[in-house]
Amino acid sequence: MAKVLVLYYSSYGHIETMAYAVAEGAKSAGAEVTVKRVPELVPEDVARSSHFKLDQKAEIAKVDELAEYDAIIVGAGTRFGTVASQMRNFWDQTGSLWFNGTLVGKVGSVFTSSATQHGGQESTILGFIPTLLHHGMVVAGLPYAFQGQMGVEAVKGGSPYGASTITDGDGSRQPSEVELEAARYQGVHVARIATKLA
Repeated sequence: MAKVLVLYYSSYGHIETMAYAVAEGAKSAGAEVTVKRVPELVPEDVARSSHFKLDQKAEIAKVDELAEYDAIIVGAGTRFGTVASQMRNFWDQTGSLWFNGTLVGKVGSVFTSSATQHGGQESTILGFIPTLLHHGMVVAGLPYAFQGQMGVEAVKGGSPYGASTITDGDGSRQPSEVELEAARYQGVHVARIATKLA
């Protein structure tokens, strides 16, 4: 049984929702799944005044824990076309894991969100993949076998690089069912690969 970590950062809850959908998919593929989040860097008073979702149930991850998993699926929102600084800060602390080759051969994957359809979802995922490759990880995306990312009948996130959701500028749009299906599919896909490699 592969051990999968869904590691996320979510300011307003959209990525948290996607993370649990990813976890649901990985579990359905037979993996042992843990959901954790990275620490918040924004001062609490600023987070509260900005209406951040502060009641998230996932525990805070520690860098050394990454060694325990066969696959790590990373989720964080887009900030100006790149991953949120909270997730970047966490991975910037993985130098000892890199030095020791701890994550070599493990599966890595990424999902994201943005306020608009063209708000940098693809650049965020593509910009984070080099981090996984520097660690020697095997990168998995969201294959076109997931047909939900095809078609133009509705506004929706998702690309072959990974699942995503669109939040609208005020955060009022929640992940749609097709976006949650994409997240679950990505979880299944990663868990199956990790099981084969493990």
